[in-house]
Amino acid sequence: MASEDIAKLAESLARTQVGGGQLSFKGKSLKLNTAEDAQEVIKEIEAFDGLEALRFEGNTVGVEAAKVIAKALEKKSELKRCHWSDMFTGRLRSEIPPALISLGEALITAGAQLVELDLSDNAFGPDGVRGFEALLKSSACFTLQELKLNNCGMGIGGGKILAAALTECHQKSSALGKPLALKVFVAGRNRLENDGATALAEAFGIIGTLEEIHMPQNGINHPGIMALAQAFAANALLRIINLNDNTFTEKGAVAMAETLKVLRQVEVINFGDCLVRSRGALAIAEAVKEGLHRLKELNLSFCEIKRDSALAIAEAVEDKSELEKLDLNGNTLGEEGCEQLQEILEGFSMAHTLASLSDDEGDDEEEEEDEEEEEEEEEELERGQGEVTPTPTKLLDAPVGEPTSVPCSPPDISTFLAFPSPEKLLRLGPKSSVLIAQQTDTSDPEKVVSAFLKVSSVFKDELAVKTAVQEAVDALMKKAFDSATFNSNAFITRLLIHMGLLKSEDKIKAIPNLYGPLMALNHMAQQDYFPKALTPILLAFVTKPNRALESCSLARHNLLQTLHHV
Repeated sequence: MASEDIAKLAESLARTQVGGGQLSFKGKSLKLNTAEDAQEVIKEIEAFDGLEALRFEGNTVGVEAAKVIAKALEKKSELKRCHWSDMFTGRLRSEIPPALISLGEALITAGAQLVELDLSDNAFGPDGVRGFEALLKSSACFTLQELKLNNCGMGIGGGKILAAALTECHQKSSALGKPLALKVFVAGRNRLENDGATALAEAFGIIGTLEEIHMPQNGINHPGIMALAQAFAANALLRIINLNDNTFTEKGAVAMAETLKVLRQVEVINFGDCLVRSRGALAIAEAVKEGLHRLKELNLSFCEIKRDSALAIAEAVEDKSELEKLDLNGNTLGEEGCEQLQEILEGFSMAHTLASLSDDEGDDEEEEEDEEEEEEEEEELERGQGEVTPTPTKLLDAPVGEPTSVPCSPPDISTFLAFPSPEKLLRLGPKSSVLIAQQTDTSDPEKVVSAFLKVSSVFKDELAVKTAVQEAVDALMKKAFDSATFNSNAFITRLLIHMGLLKSEDKIKAIPNLYGPLMALNHMAQQDYFPKALTPILLAFVTKPNRALESCSLARHNLLQTLHHV
């Protein structure tokens, strides 16, 4: 590190906010590769008496730097809170486990008694869990109350390792008469799926002290949901349950509803985008009606719930005096159903709790047929066949009694591009990628950016959706880049502006979630049609610290690795 860089680092550290036992390097964008790079950080740590909380978010720490920082922590026995999210930005996945091992061993050596450990937004994968496994099993975590591992890419394997470590921690601490009393568990966006969720459910059932569980977007289907429901019933103090964007179906929803009947402290339920469906919603309505008197928020948005079941939910909250928000957006109520819903809540003087219904899918006229389709899809999910492609009946809008025929492609493509969703993309069929490319004016970079963002916005880790998105991106971008008149620089500039990574004089609202676009860019950058001249531009802006990238560290990490190697 050059002397002028060291001087800048020292000046930055001099401005570090300290107080209340906390030392913070948050958001400093420090690049600590070697032991020399870390010297000023070490001095700050060593000089800080009574260190109780250490913040390292928004920096990047290498293996050698981690070793010497760990050495400084070996004498910090009062350390209780480790805010270490997003501290390995741009690192190879292989670098993270040894760095975590060094830091964990230091906490054990120090005799620390941790209360909070936050390793969110570090793309360490299953192997990374091995990096802090020993720490979790040690006496340093017998006092742990909050464990946050959001967006770490743990996968099924990591989930199983984590579950085993938590179980062992509980066993060891119980033997000393003070069992682990974990209160908060956060592990969203980790691809845990059924097996990972089931393993963690067993650990939760043993621990029994959880108050908040956040496990959104993990690809969990009803077997995993049922296992979690059983575990939740053993945690009587649960206040917040967030399982957004998993797949309940009726079986999972009914199991969770039975658990809700025995829980008395629940304040927030987030089952949005969980395919609860109508019969599952009725089961949840019954649970809400029977108890949950402390309920403040209920989210059942985008769950394919029909009008009557949605109205049952509204009627069930009549005596929930603490309710602040009821979200039933994105279901199939229809205009009349939306009005009835509002009237019911107005009758309880609770209309203010109802969230927007702007994305309602409209009334479903083929109710009996849809119910049969739901049953068939659930049976296929149960047999482990993964996500089911909806049957063609939902594509056809021919009047009753007239021969049905597949409608012409442009209206379907237009509908998808106007209101994109994974389900709509799959319903377009195997020719969707070609049709989207044909529908887009690839001579206009702005229109290509718009189509790219709409397609990538529906990206999910499920194989069917992932493949459909990648094929659509390939067809669209190959057509654009292969054109001699297409302005690639204008495309990448407009894309970065819409992603919120580049400022513009135009008042353009950045898209809210970068996960899909980053994953699509990662795929696109590996293809032969991608102009290599755009690589350094992308690399510069994705490397640059930006709040919009903080919640997508895994996708960002993967893209950076790709860009460094193309």
